[in-house]
Amino acid sequence: MAEVGGKRCLVAIDAAAGPLLIELALPAGATVADALAQARSGMQADNAAAAAVASNDWDAAATGIWGVRCERSAVPRDGDRIELYRPLLVDPRQQRRARARNKTR
Repeated sequence: MAEVGGKRCLVAIDAAAGPLLIELALPAGATVADALAQARSGMQADNAAAAAVASNDWDAAATGIWGVRCERSAVPRDGDRIELYRPLLVDPRQQRRARARNKTR
């Protein structure tokens, strides 16, 4: 899948306008932080993706690999999907409780 001495990863960004997927070629020892930096710099050159860059907190947002939260210092493997999450607007448990209260009335 990757060239010699490197790896290919997919960066998935949960933007307000919808998910964005960016395929990257990374050096073998690249971390999640390196992948996000490369994805961010590539997106800033694209006007259509500029809104996603602005809408996400790239420096503090939670990250994961294949849906499992990880630190930015984690080293993804060849073929991994690196994910940048945005914060929840509403706590799902609170939302569920509110819907249950409204049904009983």
